[in-house]
Amino acid sequence: MGKSWQHLVKIAEKEAEATIAALPKPVRERLEGIPVTCLPEPTREIMDDGIAPDTLGLFVGDPYPDEASGGDPLPPQILLFINNLWDMAEGDEETFLNEVRTTILHEIGHFFGLDEGDLEIRGLQ
Repeated sequence: MGKSWQHLVKIAEKEAEATIAALPKPVRERLEGIPVTCLPEPTREIMDDGIAPDTLGLFVGDPYPDEASGGDPLPPQILLFINNLWDMAEGDEETFLNEVRTTILHEIGHFFGLDEGDLEIRGLQ
């Protein structure tokens, strides 16, 4: 792997924070309280829900503005799958940070109700 798990999580969290901090204030305010959680890769339970094992990130919970409906039992959060992001970056730290940034923006897009087509148009695929 080359880099330690702790190092990758630390720089991923820092990049996620910087990415969110660079967003317009109304967007940042809407994202307050939505955690970014780092996991090595999708868990068995996540994959049992149809998520591919090589997924880079995942938004879980009800998207805004549906979150008030309480349809999803999980609170909104963004999951980053660190080992998958590192593999995608082929061990290059700069590429890894770019992948983290793109993945955070992609999952924020899902929070705001964008589908895969909407995100692809915006270059967040």
